Amino acid sequence: MNALNSLSASELQTRLAEKEAALADWKAKGLSLDLTRGKPNAEQLDLSLDILNVINTKEDCFDETGFDCRNYGVLDGIPAAKKLFADLMNTVPERVIIGGNSALNMMYDTIARAMLFGVYGGSKPWGQQGKLKFLCPAPGYDRHFVVTETLGFELIPVEMTADGPDMDMVEKLVAIDPSIKGIWCVPKYSNPEGVVYSDETVRRFAALKPAADDFRVFWDNAYAVHDLVDDAPEILDIFEEAAKHGNEDMIFEFASTSKITFPGNGIAMLIASENNVNQIKPLLGVQTIGSDKMNQLRHVKYFKTAEGIRAHMKRHAEIIKPKFDIVIKAFRENLTGIAEWTEPKGGYFIDLSVPDGCAKAVYDLAGETGVALTKVGASYPYGVDPRDRHLRIAPTFPNNENLISAISILCLCVEIVAIKKLLSK
Repeated sequence: MNALNSLSASELQTRLAEKEAALADWKAKGLSLDLTRGKPNAEQLDLSLDILNVINTKEDCFDETGFDCRNYGVLDGIPAAKKLFADLMNTVPERVIIGGNSALNMMYDTIARAMLFGVYGGSKPWGQQGKLKFLCPAPGYDRHFVVTETLGFELIPVEMTADGPDMDMVEKLVAIDPSIKGIWCVPKYSNPEGVVYSDETVRRFAALKPAADDFRVFWDNAYAVHDLVDDAPEILDIFEEAAKHGNEDMIFEFASTSKITFPGNGIAMLIASENNVNQIKPLLGVQTIGSDKMNQLRHVKYFKTAEGIRAHMKRHAEIIKPKFDIVIKAFRENLTGIAEWTEPKGGYFIDLSVPDGCAKAVYDLAGETGVALTKVGASYPYGVDPRDRHLRIAPTFPNNENLISAISILCLCVEIVAIKKLLSK
């Protein structure tokens, strides 16, 4: 808050009056602007419209093996889809299970199966082991936390650093406590900070020595190809590193095309060791006869190769990078010395850190002025930000004009709340 600390009380009062008058002008407009969720905008969704036209005849409904994708069967995904996404995710088709449109659904099911039936190499189902815990790097993805909270786990926060989760803490906790059964990870462009796990962090995850014989790393690689820049960072392959320590069974990786094609009609996937896949498939076969194979076929016919997907994602970047630029430019011009923020090279979010104790007040003031933000604390287990400072900004969904308005209002709210905090001392 150095930019404000240098001002006298009278100067702060004058500045506060100016900012409040400007905010009142915005409020009078009666706006209703939404920055709550990281959703693709209509222009992004339009990029994939042609995927709906790749199947037009009866002959189009058959995959390369001659299988009729309109019918029952093929539990873990049609071969061409498994190969397409194996190529994209740097693995082999035998390790890929294709699901429905939601990776979150597959994560929930994976934990539920572990609760009911255990995991490969474990002594008994998680649900028969008493009170269990799950590690939650924070700030992190609120829907991850809610899954494990709903299923009865105690959530243990782990501080995020510029390189990923605090690995000293992770290593210490999993080594001494067998009731810790897993950890949530978003290794590339983490939600909400946009952190990319360093090589050292990935290697330390791969080399973990947990006390629990059934511990799992939930590697949600949601933004694996969601780059905004040409010099995008790369992360090490977690399975390749884990194999060096005999830990391949410890990893469950997830991804989807939810922000590649259509969130409501994409393809999700689970990537795991052959041991894990062999344990999962019979149980999955009780739950379903197979996911939407026509949708899998549409994706194969539309993209053809992993390179086709990467080229498609460059078109996404052309649409949403200007939105990130709008937000970052406004923050630099208005909040330098007052707040801090991330400037990610990909993903869907920007994390805004306001002065301690101010996030809830900013959230409320923005809401009163017509700007809906993600609920304060959503990025923390149990919805509690211990410092009341983080706000997750989702710039992709509004059009640019509305985004400029929303961020202008947000900047005013941050400065007003920060000034009031100083004046209250």
